[in-house]
Amino acid sequence: MADRLAGKSALVTGAGQGIGRAIALRFAWEGARVVVSDINDDAAHAVAAEIETPSLVNHCDTSKEGDVKGAIDETIAKFGRLDILVNNAGVAGGSDWDRTIGINLNGVYYGLKHGAEAMAASGGGSIVSLSSMLGLISVPFPGVEAYTASKHGVVGLTKHYATNYGRRGVRVNCINPGWIQTAMTKPLVDFNLTDYMNDNSALGRMGTPEEVAAVALFLASDESSFVTGASYVVDGGWTAR
Repeated sequence: MADRLAGKSALVTGAGQGIGRAIALRFAWEGARVVVSDINDDAAHAVAAEIETPSLVNHCDTSKEGDVKGAIDETIAKFGRLDILVNNAGVAGGSDWDRTIGINLNGVYYGLKHGAEAMAASGGGSIVSLSSMLGLISVPFPGVEAYTASKHGVVGLTKHYATNYGRRGVRVNCINPGWIQTAMTKPLVDFNLTDYMNDNSALGRMGTPEEVAAVALFLASDESSFVTGASYVVDGGWTAR
């Protein structure tokens, strides 16, 4: 076990699988006390069982403000304070505008709204939200309008909260992953779009959740103490084309 987050308390939403799971496990390995928050209780418990540091399972539907605030309150009640918040929960969405915006954008907003205030009240902290490379660009796929809009919104909210809470000790950044090997991108692989995803990448491959978690760790840790309001692209050079 390392110690880059020793003594810190972290809440990770959507931590039951994929990128969220990788972040929760990496934070725990680095010494953090982790709240594994997910709408899927079984998945959250499975991740918590892999964690050796003190952990807590929290049920949260991030499209509901009360659930998000409740997760933050539960973290503080259990561990005394909230040092790190990762707004990770998200859906691919398809053509369901309301559901996609509700989870991907509203959920992040609720986390920022209540998380930033809670951190400011206790001396500061770090918030990391998961956007997407589609928060910076677009792709020629039908049915991703809501997803693209929601992820662009996350970038905007990141800048807003960074500029409004920086003087109160709260750093706010976001990560913009490209094609990552998760359940969300599996349908694209099944539709034989692997070559499309790989051929347009400077590294010629998809990324892994663990590679995104490494960037989340940097942004959550004191090593990024002069970084706020930033969007970190983790896409293997896809958007550099």
